[in-house]
Amino acid sequence: MSLSRYTVRTSIAVSDIARAAEFYEQKLGLRIAVEQADGSRIYECGSDTSLHLYVSPSHAGKAPATLATWIVCDLEEVVDELRSNGVTFARYDDPALTADEKGIHELGDGRVAWFKDPDGNTFAIEQ
Repeated sequence: MSLSRYTVRTSIAVSDIARAAEFYEQKLGLRIAVEQADGSRIYECGSDTSLHLYVSPSHAGKAPATLATWIVCDLEEVVDELRSNGVTFARYDDPALTADEKGIHELGDGRVAWFKDPDGNTFAIEQ
């Protein structure tokens, strides 16, 4: 048996579900698919994928790396839309990661823009 044939969902720890919901719904434009009895939320994304938010203040924002990446067709368009919603994109002090004025980094095999949620969890948008 291999897990490669099954759908996978990423789960993100947040410290305050109401504050997180405002960010994910208002700024990122995600819609709740399921609100569970414990207050956690599942947001559906493309291609049968989803993002699960759950309350865990002691773990929220502790992961040092990118937790999830959305693959998009037009990175500039998505970045512009999210910026107009108040999302701030990160710039990294690394000579290998040069960013334009919007925060889009040119990589050898693509382009990516990173942002953080209110707890400091890091996400990416890539083309």
